[in-house]
Amino acid sequence: MELAMIGLGRMGGNMATRLLRGGHRVVVYNRTPEPVRAAEAEGAIGATSLEDVVARLAPPRAIWLMLPAGQVTEDVITLLAAHLSPGDLLVDGGNSNYKDSQRRAVFLADKGIYFVDSGTSGGIWGLAEGYSLMVGGRPEAIAHLRPALETLAPAADRGWAHVGPPGAGHFVKMIHNGIEYGMMQAYAEGFEILRAKTEFGLDLHQIAELWRYGSVVRSWLLDLTAAALAEDPELSDLRGWVADSGEGRWTVFEAIDHDVPAPVITLALQMRFVSRQDESYAAKLLAAMRNQFGGHAVKRAE
Repeated sequence: MELAMIGLGRMGGNMATRLLRGGHRVVVYNRTPEPVRAAEAEGAIGATSLEDVVARLAPPRAIWLMLPAGQVTEDVITLLAAHLSPGDLLVDGGNSNYKDSQRRAVFLADKGIYFVDSGTSGGIWGLAEGYSLMVGGRPEAIAHLRPALETLAPAADRGWAHVGPPGAGHFVKMIHNGIEYGMMQAYAEGFEILRAKTEFGLDLHQIAELWRYGSVVRSWLLDLTAAALAEDPELSDLRGWVADSGEGRWTVFEAIDHDVPAPVITLALQMRFVSRQDESYAAKLLAAMRNQFGGHAVKRAE
């Protein structure tokens, strides 16, 4: 099929390449020209503006956005909506809040434009392995987009699914990322306990490789952990500072809204906040309280 890819960051660029290798005609646009030139070398058709993207596609047009969630995505959808025609289709493949996706679907539907929200997982490995695509939208829009979805996924019949109406794709991806937070935190804590048991002289990379095969805790995250430990078992070049994309927060908010207990995901999110503190005031206050009521030892700042 023919479609456009707007936003050629690492994932967007790789997705465009996978589509090209699958035989699709792909128009590409990025705010900076270098990624466009790289995609053109793969066979893509470069565009110089959003208006040029629309002009280079035959109706009904399909345009896939891989942009940061928030105002950037909002602005591009608004601009494109002014140039698209009834029957055209916009896909948001980024990590937008599902409530924004529901609102955007209504905004575009009033203009006769279809909106599809695709929660997209696969990271930098998606080019070779395929992407997991959690897709929300109207059935006729998904049917039009199906050839691209089958190419981007690990296989035509797996790794992608139409999970519900507009907003459902990003909702499922939000929960996916919340679960990911909990899994990552459990691995991190477990390996730190292993490392602390110095009397056994444990080889953490060896253990990660051991667990990758046959173990009930094997996963792709464990595969990536093993790869990181193979490069640098002490992780000496890294700081213990961990960002969050926002989806873990949204998952916790959703759990609160629906009275669903989610202690593991909530604590995993909180631990990411802890990782960003050079010095915790709360920890200092805990030490001060223990010293006040029990005379317990404290460590003084140098």
